[in-house]
Amino acid sequence: MPEIERADAIVDRITKAIGLGLLKVGERLPPEAALSEMFGVGGATLREALGDLRERGIVETRRGRSGGTFVVSQPRTQTDTIRDWFLSTSISEIRDIGDEHSAIAATTVRLACERAEAHDVDRLQELARALVLASTPELRAPADSRFHIELAVAAQSPRLANAEIRLQEETVQQLWTPLTVAFDPEQATAEHLELVRAVAQDQPEKAQKLVLEHIRRNIFHLIDKKLTLGYARSIQDGQ
Repeated sequence: MPEIERADAIVDRITKAIGLGLLKVGERLPPEAALSEMFGVGGATLREALGDLRERGIVETRRGRSGGTFVVSQPRTQTDTIRDWFLSTSISEIRDIGDEHSAIAATTVRLACERAEAHDVDRLQELARALVLASTPELRAPADSRFHIELAVAAQSPRLANAEIRLQEETVQQLWTPLTVAFDPEQATAEHLELVRAVAQDQPEKAQKLVLEHIRRNIFHLIDKKLTLGYARSIQDGQ
């Protein structure tokens, strides 16, 4: 394994150990020689990993007789990152994402009506049903994303597919995060299946109407989450 990947692997293992409570804030890590032996790496690779953890503010190295490398904070979780996204992204920016997504999806679904083969429709039905079968928000996000990307694949436009991938990366985790009110997988699945029927029956106007309503509902949900989290933060700051 390349040295840079080995350093990343050490960062990942130490971060997970802290996240799981196996290493606690305030606890000193074993000496560098012991860590090098534990991970089977040279001193340079270990120091690179520790430097990365220091830059993230997770550990701190102190000199002197009682020095060493100490855990000083919990690693940031994906939930923290998603909360920050909601607090730092304005409502107009979320609406703008919706506007772009609507433009991309409307063209995508029209082309899918023209170009989708029977196996594409079967695949879309399978992916639509996979969403309601996903048992956690962490599994629903990729299931939802996969459906929309596959729809773009059925449109046979690599540029539209790339745009859809970018848009999914930008918002799908935020959509399904259970930070506030949970998103309804049954309704989303029903909307996906209705969309697949419109594509299968070559009804581009109906398909465009359905996909625009679907995206509009998603954007409303994102804005509602933002407002809820913003209100909670303002209450917290006022205390």
